Amino acid sequence: MKPQQQLDYDRIAQAIAFFRKHYTDQPTLEDAAAHVHLSPFHFQRMFHDWAGVTPKQFLQYLTVEHAKRMLRDTGARLSDTAFETGLSGTGRLHDLFIKVEGMTPGEFKNGGELLNINYSFAESPFGLLIVASTHKGVCHMAFADAGREQAFVDLRAAFPNATFTQVVDRLQQHALFIFGEDWSALDEIKLHLKGTPFQIKVWETLLRVPAGGLTTYGDLARNAGFQGASRAVGTAVGNNPVAFLIPCHRVIKSNGEVGQYHWGADRKNALIGWEAARMQLQP
Repeated sequence: MKPQQQLDYDRIAQAIAFFRKHYTDQPTLEDAAAHVHLSPFHFQRMFHDWAGVTPKQFLQYLTVEHAKRMLRDTGARLSDTAFETGLSGTGRLHDLFIKVEGMTPGEFKNGGELLNINYSFAESPFGLLIVASTHKGVCHMAFADAGREQAFVDLRAAFPNATFTQVVDRLQQHALFIFGEDWSALDEIKLHLKGTPFQIKVWETLLRVPAGGLTTYGDLARNAGFQGASRAVGTAVGNNPVAFLIPCHRVIKSNGEVGQYHWGADRKNALIGWEAARMQLQP
C-alpha cells in the first residue's frame, strides 16, 4: 500500500495534468475536483496543503504567459555578478548552498570502483525518491516511480563497480532538507557527480537558475560558454544524475512551453508551480 503522501501526490499530479491540458479554458475548481473524484472542498484543502496556494493560483503558474514572464525576469537574464555577490536574495538556494565536485577520471572510468555508496529511500512532495551518497557528497537522486528494487538496479548500473550499503547518512539528510519549509535552515549541500567536464559545466550553470525561475536551452548553452550547442546541452540536462537538486526542471522551450522531463511532464509542471508558489509565499 502506498504511503498517504504518495497517494496525495498522485491525485495532485492528475489535477496538474488536467490543468496543463485545459488551462486555456480556465477550468473551475469544480471541474478539477471532479476529475480526481473529490469534492471541491476536499480538493481545495488538499491542494493548498501541498502547494501552499489555491488551485486557481497554481493554474496561473502553468500558463505559457507566466512562463514567458519568468524567462524575462529571472534565471538566465540575470548577470553572474548578482550570483557571486549574493544580491539576488535567499531564493537562489542552489548558489548559496550547493557545492559540486566531479569524480576523478579514474572514478569516472572505472564505474565507481573503490567507492563506497550509501543509499536510502525517502518520501518527497513529488513521490518516492532514492538518494545515494559517497563520502564526498550526494551522487545520485531519482524518483523511484518503478519501485524500490528497480531504483536500486538503476543506481547500481550507474556505478557498476562500487559497493553499496542501505543506510541514511548526513549528506542524504541535508539534501532532503530542500523539501522542508525553511530553506534558511539548510546546511551546505555537497554533490559528488559522475560526468564529463562538459556535463559538469552545464550542471553547474543550471545551479545558477533561481528557485521559481526558468531558462531556455539556448540561454543555458550561452551561459555555460557553449554558444550554439543547445542540442548537446539538452542531452547533458537529460543526463542529470541528481533530480531536483540540479534543477533541470527549470529548463523550458524558448516559446514558453514547458516541454518534456526525464521523470514526466506532469511532475515537471508540479515542480515549477510548487517553486513559483513558494517564492510568492516568501516574505
